[in-house]
Amino acid sequence: MADEDKLFQLQVISPYRIFFDGKAEMIEVKTTEGEIGVLKHHIPLTAIIEPGILRIINGGEVKEAALHDGFLEILGDRVTILAESCEWPEEIDMNRAAEAKVRAERRLRGSEGEINVTRAELALKRSLIRIELAEKRR
Repeated sequence: MADEDKLFQLQVISPYRIFFDGKAEMIEVKTTEGEIGVLKHHIPLTAIIEPGILRIINGGEVKEAALHDGFLEILGDRVTILAESCEWPEEIDMNRAAEAKVRAERRLRGSEGEINVTRAELALKRSLIRIELAEKRR
């Protein structure tokens, strides 16, 4: 277990549930400006989250989750993430993620008529993150 003096309060909230509500020693998350690590007493910051893997570190334990879009707010010893969605590896359906990857790649190749390229690229990123995280778990 981590030293209590190093811990801060972390809350990860999605529209459907409070995904995580507890203490963390450090988190790593991908933002539009790049990957960042957050420790207790980080400067106040608000950032936009890009699809990526959220790492919650507590002592020697590392929990990973697929984090899809949202906002990060760091205030004092409290970090809040408002996420479009967030999934633990055991919640990921590999077949569904693989099908989403194929669909997104097909859209990006232009074989489905007019498409929203940004939306297709995001769908591809999300599916790749889910696949990466689920494969790590195996």
